[in-house]
Amino acid sequence: MAYKNILVHVGSDARSIVRIDHAIALARRFDAHLTGLFVAPRPALPFGLDGVASVDIYPMLEEHLQGLAERARATFERQVQRQDAVQYEWRSQIGDPVDAISLNARYHDLVVLGQDDPSRPVDGLPPGFAGSVALGAGRPVLVLPHSGDFASLGQRVLLAWNGRPEATRALTDALPLLQRASRVIVLVVNADSEPGSHGQAPGSDIALYLARHGVHAEVLNQTVFGVDAGSVLLSSAADLEVDLLVMGAYGHSRLLERILGGTTQVLLDSMTVPVLMSH
Repeated sequence: MAYKNILVHVGSDARSIVRIDHAIALARRFDAHLTGLFVAPRPALPFGLDGVASVDIYPMLEEHLQGLAERARATFERQVQRQDAVQYEWRSQIGDPVDAISLNARYHDLVVLGQDDPSRPVDGLPPGFAGSVALGAGRPVLVLPHSGDFASLGQRVLLAWNGRPEATRALTDALPLLQRASRVIVLVVNADSEPGSHGQAPGSDIALYLARHGVHAEVLNQTVFGVDAGSVLLSSAADLEVDLLVMGAYGHSRLLERILGGTTQVLLDSMTVPVLMSH
C-alpha cells in the first residue's frame, strides 16, 4: 500500500504554505498525485436594521471570496512549480466546507489539513473543521499544528493503541509512513480500562502484526491516574521527541451532527506535533 493521491487544503492563511510544502514532500516520497483544494462557505446576505437583506452587497462578497480562492491557487501553484517534482491539479469549491473536503477526500488516499486556530479564523471555516473532516471523510487525515516548524514528518512515530476499531483503522492507514519510519513506538495507556481489547501482554499482538508488515515497533505501557488520555499522549509525544502521532478519531458523524470524543478533542485543541487520525 502507498499513498498515490494526496489532497491538501489550501487557504488564505499564512500556514497554508506549511501544509502545501509537507504535502509536496509526501507526494514526492510516495510518487503521488497532489490536489490542492480551496473551500469556503457560500457568503450569507447581510441584513440591514430593517431586517431586509442587502442584496447590493452580495456581488462584493462573492468577488472577495473569489479573490481569496485565486490567491490560494497562486500560492499552491507557486510552491509546486518551484519544486517541479510532482503531478498536481487545482480545485475550488464554495459551499459547506466540511462536506466539500469530505467529498473530495473519498477520491484520495490521504488528506492534509491544518489545526484550527481560534485566534485566526480562515476563510469562514466552521469551528472544529479538522475534527469534523476526520469524522466524515472516511480517509486518513493528517493535521498539522497551527504553529511551529517541523523539519521531518513520519521518521519517529508514536502510535496510540487501545485495540478499538478506530485505532486499527488509523494504524492500517498509516502503514505507508510506518514502513518508512526510523522508529515506531506503540503506546498503550491504562490497558486495564479496555477489557477484552488486549492479550496478556498489551501491545504485543499489534507489534507482531506490524512486524509482519516490515515495521519494527517498540511497545510502551503506561498506567496513569487522574490524567486524561489526550494529555498523556501529548506529554509522551514531547518526551519521546516524535514527529508524528497516529491515533483513531473517536466520535459520531451523521448528517449535520459531528461530535468528537474527549481524547480526540484534547489532541486537536492542544497538539504540538502532526497527528494522523482515522475514523
